[in-house]
Amino acid sequence: MNNSLVTRPFTYRFYNAAFAIIVVNVLIYLINMAMPSTRAYLALNPVLFVGRKFYWQIVTYMFTHAGFSHILFNMLALFFFGVQVERKMGSHEFLLFYFISGIGAGAFSLLVYWFTGAFQVWLLGASGAIFAVLLAFATYFPDSRIYIMGIFPMKATHLVLIYTGIELFSQIFSVRSGVAHLTHLAGFGFAFFYFVVRLGINPVKVFLGHDRYYR
Repeated sequence: MNNSLVTRPFTYRFYNAAFAIIVVNVLIYLINMAMPSTRAYLALNPVLFVGRKFYWQIVTYMFTHAGFSHILFNMLALFFFGVQVERKMGSHEFLLFYFISGIGAGAFSLLVYWFTGAFQVWLLGASGAIFAVLLAFATYFPDSRIYIMGIFPMKATHLVLIYTGIELFSQIFSVRSGVAHLTHLAGFGFAFFYFVVRLGINPVKVFLGHDRYYR
């Protein structure tokens, strides 16, 4: 199994892939600001994806944001957590993890939107992949302290569990309906399966304190 294509490790290299992703996000945001019509081509919409065959949207939605605060908080999270995850994983592994989680979260959301008749939904933002990065950070650094609003310390594992609870509650009770809670949860889900299937690490065991992973 260790020699299979699914679990075969990359040669470790680090080349600041997270920074490159941030730069691409910022550039696309500036293009969207200068030419707002481009957002319709890059954000993910069920009708355009299926009917017009805009298949690139399953990737480009991750680099398209609704506004300044949207991209700011996503990129701050990628900067603070993604860089450390990339250093632990290596850049090749990080890029594969980031895109599989982000594309998977988008594809799952697309299926739900299509089969529930939510044809007018526009999905945009890196949040699905960012939530995957948060899970990865908590798995690799479970005892790390994250300061909420720079004041209140919280273990990384506790923060992820709280975020998961908030997203589940918001999805079920339609709180903040303009936020893609389903995509956030899907990001967690794809990250979890990536760790279990490809890396052989069970985040649940890590969170419960039964296992720790150190490179």
